[in-house]
Amino acid sequence: MIRRPLLSLLTALAFLIMLGPVVILLGVAFTAGSTLTFPPEGLSLRWFAAALDYQPFISSLGTSLVVAALSTVLALALGVPATLALQRGLIPGRGVVENLFATPIIVPELVLGLALFQQLMVGLQITALATLVIGHTVLLLPYAVRVVGASLALSDPRLEEAARGLGAGPLRTFFQVTLPVMRPGIISAAILAFITSLNNVPLSLLLTGPGVSTLPVEMLNYVQSSYDPVVAAVSVLLLAASVAVALVTERLVGFNKVFGR
Repeated sequence: MIRRPLLSLLTALAFLIMLGPVVILLGVAFTAGSTLTFPPEGLSLRWFAAALDYQPFISSLGTSLVVAALSTVLALALGVPATLALQRGLIPGRGVVENLFATPIIVPELVLGLALFQQLMVGLQITALATLVIGHTVLLLPYAVRVVGASLALSDPRLEEAARGLGAGPLRTFFQVTLPVMRPGIISAAILAFITSLNNVPLSLLLTGPGVSTLPVEMLNYVQSSYDPVVAAVSVLLLAASVAVALVTERLVGFNKVFGR
């Protein structure tokens, strides 16, 4: 009896810590005032209209979408074969290889971004857009390997053995047996990778160049000189888009199929 009130209090405190900033953000975004204040001074959609009319946000959003789409496709193109090799192949030192794929998550993104900037943009003179795609691909690769790997680990390898025993070749077995098993993991990894790339700041901050900027970096530049709620409105739009994508993915695929719950 003593533990339950304490547990309820800790649960409420956790929800307050997680949802409190979101509530403040919503209040600031819908305010009728002209500054970043909470509680809001009335309700208005004026800052959403201002955000949609601000051309640097629109152009940087296009860059963010291109980078997120290309890096997600590349991360999956590299991650799916790597997952198959790790889960179905006989690789010496498998644990070491899996840890190597997790390195981009462990290494601070600012360190990774600085290394890519020096080697690719300065050393090899690669354009900022191409460097952004490469950097985001490296960052998203662990998500692809982990999520797709979790989906494949839950499958029964005897299904593939049975298909080969019935005369199916490697390609037919992959497309008709292995790929359908991995499909929920691939879709979930694609959604997670795309959202992660779209919202990334530390890595993108070091890899942008003249005329090439992502939306989060452009938002950071905006708040350095302006104190109106435009950035709050953009943040609410990004939050709503992320939640909508997550809900649609859960409805169509179901994350429980990937994580085995």
